[in-house]
Amino acid sequence: MLEKIEELDINLLVYLNGLGSETYDKFWLIITQQLYWTPFFLFLFYLIYKKIGTKQTLYILLFIAILIAFTDQTTNLFKHTFQRLRPCNNPDLKSIIRIVQVRNSYSFFSGHAANTMAVASFLFWILRRHFRYFGLIFLWPLIFAYSRIYLGLHYPGDILTGYFFGALFGSLLYLVYRKLKPQYFPEAV
Repeated sequence: MLEKIEELDINLLVYLNGLGSETYDKFWLIITQQLYWTPFFLFLFYLIYKKIGTKQTLYILLFIAILIAFTDQTTNLFKHTFQRLRPCNNPDLKSIIRIVQVRNSYSFFSGHAANTMAVASFLFWILRRHFRYFGLIFLWPLIFAYSRIYLGLHYPGDILTGYFFGALFGSLLYLVYRKLKPQYFPEAV
């Protein structure tokens, strides 16, 4: 069963990675860099600030910092435990896939996918009633994580596991946030 899942994972990687072309490589290299998402984050937090004010925005940022630190460290723990080679370092795949970027760390599971999905899930639960189309925030982890497949850095299974992990812990931290919020912001409940 595990072999069948791994085969499916590799086949899906080869297909999705193969959709790329040199024409779009620079675009996906920009997409995969967190720094280039800064205008998006600033705009997002400006909207949040306008809706709920400075103190609650800072409170949310504290929770996001905790969430990112937790998901990032847990991802590293999994990577060092499973030690799955990234597709770009897998000798069986090097001649089959397009390798646009190389990283020497391990692959399972994607920290990019886990972090972005955790933050998107957490913010979605908090802000869905304030913004009509806030569900569109999930396009961010989708695009961001696909860049990792495109570049040859992750298998789709790494991404899906990261999504699951991120959504789970983003949602759990939201429950903690919801439990603690009345203590600090009784008027906002």
